[in-house]
Order: sequence, then C-alpha cells, then structure tokens
Amino acid sequence: MSAEFPYVRPRRLRSTPAMRRLVAETRLHPAELILPAFVREGISEPKPITSMPGVVQHTRDTLRRAAVEAAEAGLGGIMLFGVPEVQDAIGSEGTNPDGILQQAIRDVVAEVGDQLVVMSDLCLDEYTDHGHCGVLAADGSVDNDATLERYAEMAVVQADAGVHLVGPSGMMDGQIGVVRRALDEAGHQDTGILAYTAKYASAFFGPFREAVGSSLKGDRKSYQQDPANARESLRELEQDIAEGADLVMVKPAMAYLDILRQVADASPVPVSAYQVSGEYAMVEAAAANGWVDRERIILETLTSIRRAGADQILTYWAVEAARMLG
Repeated sequence: MSAEFPYVRPRRLRSTPAMRRLVAETRLHPAELILPAFVREGISEPKPITSMPGVVQHTRDTLRRAAVEAAEAGLGGIMLFGVPEVQDAIGSEGTNPDGILQQAIRDVVAEVGDQLVVMSDLCLDEYTDHGHCGVLAADGSVDNDATLERYAEMAVVQADAGVHLVGPSGMMDGQIGVVRRALDEAGHQDTGILAYTAKYASAFFGPFREAVGSSLKGDRKSYQQDPANARESLRELEQDIAEGADLVMVKPAMAYLDILRQVADASPVPVSAYQVSGEYAMVEAAAANGWVDRERIILETLTSIRRAGADQILTYWAVEAARMLG
C-alpha cells in the first residue's frame, strides 16, 4: 500500500478536541509552574508594577495570601524576591537576618511550607545602590571573588530562614560551589540550589528593574551571557553540575528555546526556564490592544517552553495558568 496521500491523512489525529487531547505530545500541569513574587519593605498596601500589569510588590501580609493562593492552585513552587528600603555599596540588607527577604521566607514557609517548594533569589542587585549583582572593584567592574563571599553569607541567612531552594542568579564564576560549601558548613546540607546556569544579558529583563527597584547604571554584559552565544551555556551547565547544582535554569525562556533544548538534552538534573518580565509585558500589552487572544497565547507560550525541554517554568501567570488548566 502506498504511504502517500490519500492513505496517509495526518488530519485524522487533529479532528476533534478529544482526539487532539489523546495524542498531545506535551502537557502542562500546575505542579510544573513556579510563581515569582516580590515583597517590598515599608509599604502598607501592594504597589502595582506599571510595566507588568497585574503584578505587584507585596506587603508581607499580601505575600502570605498570594502564597496560599498559589498552593491552592496546585503550583509547584514560589520564588521570592526582596525589595529593601535601604541600598548600599555591598548590599548589606541581603545578609541581614531580619532583612525583608528573610522575613518573607519565614512568613511563606510558615504559611505553605508543606505545600509549596519555597525558593529565594540569591543575588545582590536588589540590595546595592549601584544595581549590579555583585561588589564593585576600585575600577567599577564587578569583583567576582569578593562577590562570592557575599553570596555565601546570603545563602546561609536564607537557609537559616527556612528556604528550601536558593537561586544564585548573579552569573559569577564559581558561585554554585561556594554556595554549596557555605550551606554545608552551616549545617544546611538539605537546602538545595537552583542554579541560574544560562542567564543572558537580555533586553527582556527591562520591567524587572522596576519590580525590584534597581538603580542599575550601565549593563551586565561582563558577567551575563552574550545573546549571540550557545556553546558557553553547555560549559556553564557542566561547571554548575560539577559544583553541586540540584536544578539548573535557562533565562529568559522564549528567545532562548534553542538553548533550553540543548541544556535539557545534556542535563542530568531537572531544568527550569524563567518566562521573564519582558515576555510577560509584551503579551499583556498586545492583549490590552486587542491584538492577540490573551488566554490562548499564555498557554501557547508556556507549552512552547515545556516542549523545548523545561521541567519547571517560572512565570508571572502561574496561578492564572493553573486555573486555566483546570
């Protein structure tokens, strides 16, 4: 029998919703979604982030409620970012045991720690008055090794607060090994590390600057990856795995699906992808103008990230998407 039309009709498998569901190769589930959430010190009510419609900087109280909502929606986790009142050259509030992020970790773990994996951003950009992800050298460059000392301190105070996974996101050489050693020496052998393995110097991060109150001048091209490059992501992966990463991440997601696929094919540990602020903002802006079907495009973008190899997705639509998935 001929293997050509009319005997072969691929449309048979697209004919009805039930048929399409039966043969779907990629599925989304709420447990694969992680909600990034911002908590700001010194505010009495949530503060909307103008470049990210629908996303806010939380108070401690509203963050607790958001965490409960995330757990009730069946999400897999929540990633916490702190926005302090005071910034300085070395990001002192990042290692203050009573800093806003550490307080938020304790709040959320007490509220939903048995239902969600509670994660925390481990970086200095929210806490420094220059907005860089590390300590500056005399010439204004980011001092890799001095920054690692700060990351080690941050990891311990976050673990002391009860976080389940720390997320070193600064792209400093050796950060995973230094953080792992600091956690182990402090008795936190069970605290895991979600490594920001392939984090690109991307224009898609723009709205995030508002979300965390960043005062960055210049750029981060000397430590985040060049968007033109792919092979170095696999080199970063190899190093992070060797240093003790429990999960790895590609960030941003949609413009880097090729990188995500390569990392997923090579990684021996789970792979996450972060659908970042610029990706979110573009869809929201297009939907507000009536140019796209908002709900369909949310699920389509998330499906594309899963299809490319992500085991988990950080997305600001996490709760809404979970509800859409039923």
